[in-house]
Amino acid sequence: MQHTIHPAYAPVVFRDKAAGYAFLTRSTAVSDQSVQWTDGATYPVVDVEISAASHPFYTGRSRVLDTAGRVERFNRRYQR
Repeated sequence: MQHTIHPAYAPVVFRDKAAGYAFLTRSTAVSDQSVQWTDGATYPVVDVEISAASHPFYTGRSRVLDTAGRVERFNRRYQR
């Protein structure tokens, strides 16, 4: 493997703005901002708009669409 062609893989904090949730992981993402983590070290931080902490599917706030009504309306409209 050539060492010069791969991006740097280092610890990065991803912060969900909507839920106020942050987690530390390793990534190739880069950022100009940094944050001091609970272990006392400073890591680059990448702000994301949505994560598992704020996504409606994972939090149980998802809406169920009325698919039965849509199928019936489709069948009425295009029935031969």
